[in-house]
Amino acid sequence: MIQIGHTTDTETCFALRHAVFVAEQGYTAEGEVDALDAQSLHLLARDGDTPIATARVYLDEGTAKIGRVCVLKERRGEGLGAQVIKAALELAVTHSASRAVLGAQVQAIGFYEKLGFTPFGDVYADEGEPHQMMEQRL
Repeated sequence: MIQIGHTTDTETCFALRHAVFVAEQGYTAEGEVDALDAQSLHLLARDGDTPIATARVYLDEGTAKIGRVCVLKERRGEGLGAQVIKAALELAVTHSASRAVLGAQVQAIGFYEKLGFTPFGDVYADEGEPHQMMEQRL
């Protein structure tokens, strides 16, 4: 049974992010954990005792910045990413956010649009990977 919820187990979240962003996608390990992690709320999805997905939510003056969203490669295609985003949005609303934003990898724009996000601003590079800022009013 899959459970998604707020966690203080950041080491497990960091390990998932390392597996996806560093080992699989080639991002630098130095940039993966940053100062916002200590100030963010973290979500962890587990299938029984096995961690399978994570995201973080950084709250700033009514805006929830959702980031570091990842699902283990072998678990993609099951709808877990959408479930994690929905849990992040619920967490944002619980903390009185009126807007959610995220920086989407360009190939994931359609995924986020299906979840109610709209693009804004120009495409930018994050470690050489094109990204697009997206938002949703809550």
